[in-house]
Amino acid sequence: MTVQHETARRRTFAIISHPDAGKTTLTEKLLLYGGVIQLAGAVKAKRGRANAVSDWMEMERERGISITTSVLQFPYRGMQMNLLDTPGHADFSEDTYRTLHAVDGAVMLLDSAKGVEAQTRKLFRVCRQRAIPIFTFVNKMDRPGREPFELIGEVESVLGIGVYPITWPVFRGGTFAGVYHRVARRVYLFDPAHSGSSSGVGAERPPVEVSGIDDPAVRDALDDAGYARLREDAELLEAAGDDFDRARFEAGELSPMFFGSAVNNFGLEAFLDTFIELMPPPRPRESDQGPVAPAQEEFSGFVFKIQANMDKAHRDRVAFLRICSGRLTRGMKVHNVRTGKEVRLATPTQFMARDRTIVDESYPGDVVGIHDTGALEIGDTLTGGSRFLFEGIPSFAPEHFRRLALVDPLRRKQFARGIEQLAQEGTVQLYRPPAGRAGDLVLGALGQLQFEVVKYRLEAEYGVEVRVEAVPYQLARWVSRADGKAIDVDDFPSGVEGLLVLDVRDRPVVLFDREWALRTAERLHPELRLAETASGVVVRAA
Repeated sequence: MTVQHETARRRTFAIISHPDAGKTTLTEKLLLYGGVIQLAGAVKAKRGRANAVSDWMEMERERGISITTSVLQFPYRGMQMNLLDTPGHADFSEDTYRTLHAVDGAVMLLDSAKGVEAQTRKLFRVCRQRAIPIFTFVNKMDRPGREPFELIGEVESVLGIGVYPITWPVFRGGTFAGVYHRVARRVYLFDPAHSGSSSGVGAERPPVEVSGIDDPAVRDALDDAGYARLREDAELLEAAGDDFDRARFEAGELSPMFFGSAVNNFGLEAFLDTFIELMPPPRPRESDQGPVAPAQEEFSGFVFKIQANMDKAHRDRVAFLRICSGRLTRGMKVHNVRTGKEVRLATPTQFMARDRTIVDESYPGDVVGIHDTGALEIGDTLTGGSRFLFEGIPSFAPEHFRRLALVDPLRRKQFARGIEQLAQEGTVQLYRPPAGRAGDLVLGALGQLQFEVVKYRLEAEYGVEVRVEAVPYQLARWVSRADGKAIDVDDFPSGVEGLLVLDVRDRPVVLFDREWALRTAERLHPELRLAETASGVVVRAA
C-alpha cells in the first residue's frame, strides 16, 4: 500500500510558454506557495533582490532567461509536486522535448495581451502527441490585455483543444481585481495595494478575501459596472458552455483555464488548489512489452536528461531518472536494459534547481539524480531485472549548423572531452566523419543560442576557447534502409548530394546544403529512408 499511497500523492508536470509570458516568475511563485522559499526571486534580479531559484546556471542569471531544465520538488497541501522547469527562450533546445516526455501533465502559460504565440504552438503539439492533460493559465491580467472570451476562442481555433474556464477575471473600474471560481462559486478579491511591479510586489503571498458571488461584500468591493459584468459573464458561461468532462481532460482534449497575475500572486491560490484536485497522479507508461503500471512491484524508470558539471568543484555528471513503477531505495542495484549491466544507485538525489539532497526512498512520478560515470545515455531504461524498454525519446533534426575552431591547438584533448560530454547531454547534436575518414566535426542545434551555450560552457567548464564558424548545411536526416538491412557507410550511394556523418550514438546522418538536394535523394533512392526524427540506435554495417 505504501507505493500506491505515495504514487497517489505525486503530481509531475512542466510549464510551457512562449518567451516572456512569465514562466520563470510563475515557477518562483509556486515555490513560494509551497513554502520552499520565503521570498520569491526575480528573473533578472536588481541589487538587493533574490535571483530566480530555478535559473541556476551562471549564463541564465546574467541574461535573465532559462536555458536548461531545472527539477524543482516541493510539497503542497499533502501532495509532492515535481515541477520540471523547461527552457523558455526562443532558441529552446531538445531539452524541452525530452522533459515533456517525462511529465504527466503540463501548464500552458499565455500572455493576456498576446494569446497563443509561436513557441506555445510548438510545445503544445508535443503535449498533444503524448495525450497528456493540459492546464491553461492566462497571465499578466494586471496589464491591459485582450477580452477573455476572445482568448478562449483563439485557444480553441488555433490549438484545436476545448477550453473550460474554471476561474474568471473580476474587474473594478476596468482594473483586474480578482477571480471568480466557477466550480466553487467563490470570488477571490485582492487588495489593490498589492498590485504593481515595484521591487517588493509579489515577493510574499498577498491577503485574499473570499466570498460567495451573491455576497453583498462582493458588490461593495466592486463598482456597479464591475459587478454587473461579473454576473453577466457568469450567466453567459453557464448558458453557453458544456460541463467539465474529466475523461476528455485526461486525454488532452479539454483544457481547464485559469486567469491571474503571477508577478502579483493574484489568482495563484485558486489555480493551485484546483490543479492538485484535477491533475492525475502518475499513469501507466508504454513499453515494448505493454503498459507498465506505477503500482507494479518491480522498480523501473528511464533517463531523460544528463547534465555535466552542475557542481564544478567535482566535475560531476548527473543522469536524471523518471521513476515509473515500484520503489527506488538508496544503494539498490538496477539493470540497464541497453547495456545489460548493473548500475548501483549509491546516492540518489532530489533537487531544488542546483541544490540537492540524498534520498533514501523515491516513488513513481519522482525525478531523481544518479551519479553517472558515462555509462548511461538519454533514453536508457533501468529495471529491477526485467528486459522491457520504455518508448524511446526522439532526437529531432536540427535547424542550424556550425563548426567549432579551436583557438589553442594544445587544448585539443580537453576540447574533445568537453564537446563529447555536451553532445551526450543533448545540448547540441555532434556529427563526426565515419571511422577512417577526414573531416570537421559539425554541430547541429534547434536554436542559435545553443551554440553560444556550448562556447560559453567549453570555456567556463573545460578551459577551452573556440570560434564558432559557419558551414553550408541546412538540413539533417537520419538515414536507414527501407528493407531494414544495415547501412554500409563504405558503400553509400555516391549519387546522394550530401555529407554522410555519424551522430553521438553512431547513427548515420546525411547533411544537405539545400532542400533540392534532399528531395532529389528521396526521388532517386527509394531504397533509403531519410527521417526528421530518430529514436534508439539505427543499425549500420561495421
